[in-house]
Amino acid sequence: MVQPASSDALLDAVRAGADGRQLQDCPLPTRFRAAHLRKDEVGIFEGQTDKDVRRSIHVGEVEMPELAPDECVVAVMAAAINFNTVWSAIFEPVPTFAFLEKFGRQGWYGARHDLPYHILGSDASGVVVRTGAGVKKWKPGDRVVVSPAYVDEEDHGSYDDGMMSETQLAWGFETNFGALAEYCVVKANQLIRKPGHLTWEEAASNTLCAATAYRMLVGSHGARMKQGDIVLVWGATGGLGSYATQLVKNGGGIPVAVVSSEEKAELVRAQGCEHVINRTELDLGEQGMRHPKAGRILGEAIRRRVGEDPGIVFEYLGRETFGASVYVAKRGGKVVTCGSSTGYRHEYDNRFLWMRLKSIIGSHGFNYAEAVETNRLIALGMIHPTLSTVFPLDQTGEATRAVQTNQHVGKVAVLCAADKEGQGVDDPALRERIGEERLNLYRR
Repeated sequence: MVQPASSDALLDAVRAGADGRQLQDCPLPTRFRAAHLRKDEVGIFEGQTDKDVRRSIHVGEVEMPELAPDECVVAVMAAAINFNTVWSAIFEPVPTFAFLEKFGRQGWYGARHDLPYHILGSDASGVVVRTGAGVKKWKPGDRVVVSPAYVDEEDHGSYDDGMMSETQLAWGFETNFGALAEYCVVKANQLIRKPGHLTWEEAASNTLCAATAYRMLVGSHGARMKQGDIVLVWGATGGLGSYATQLVKNGGGIPVAVVSSEEKAELVRAQGCEHVINRTELDLGEQGMRHPKAGRILGEAIRRRVGEDPGIVFEYLGRETFGASVYVAKRGGKVVTCGSSTGYRHEYDNRFLWMRLKSIIGSHGFNYAEAVETNRLIALGMIHPTLSTVFPLDQTGEATRAVQTNQHVGKVAVLCAADKEGQGVDDPALRERIGEERLNLYRR
């Protein structure tokens, strides 16, 4: 994938590998290209069945915002598409401009975000080009990935767990100046060292999904998976599921992957998952996982493979699968959920929850420590990217459409300031030890 290079002198210097002093000497542009929504288009999908995000996502020039003391400007080499960008682009469940308006009432730093356009994107890799007066750890020239957890370090709740802060926001979804642009603006406590063996597009595709799965399964706020745990993973080749399967296996658990085709079953087996269920072979008819006997049929399929019920169910699909998830979890088991991509209103038979002493754990995002630890596992070569497709910035609408219509596996990335794929590798020796086949498994 190659895209036209920008004429911006600062971006040219970043692409050429300039050091921090050289980057500081280049002027910061007053405008840059970004994928964004327009506030005056809220409502364009009213009454329509197919809310095609290619109609609402625009790529064009926007203004460079003023930098706060605790923020950095990052030249975005690559970004990734997450389902929150789909939600933003269809203006559901509420238009994200409502988040920007609310943020705008929190002083001048928030007011910068309340604009007639919204720059999207919650995953990025790139190079720091400017730092605010209060930033201590980071400097121009640092190669980074960005955590989407936007946490106010002055909120006391963030010192126990950043996700318990009442002011915590999802960057690029509930804030402006997100990842899908030539530049983004982030707080210093969103930055993480880029894994050296990965390309820009590979590094950009991990943090949101991988760290979300880490918190759900491994972290102290989630299911606290231990060695030998049977873990049912829905959508095991999706953005979240593809990392969950790796984390379970890497941590000594036993993943049981649920997929929707034999092609996806082969992919997850190649990832090292021995036990795979193709749900299209469960004879559930048109009702699918909402069939009244879906839980029993699925439970039998799980026991045939591993001999017992799962202690943990990794849930993010919601309405279509939640009843079955509650049913199949073993006595005392846990259903950990971070989303509802098939619908927010769940139905399940509560007897199977209370009488068998199961628990439901709500999990949202991840804190800074969890994001750093997840990227450490990636940097060590223990967890691998699941990138499948790369688009240029001009085709952000097409990239988001692929995720909206589920025409993808793993992760979809977008080249922003990078002019072609394959750039950004700083540790070719580690990359060679891991092997291109493992790193590019989802791109076969």
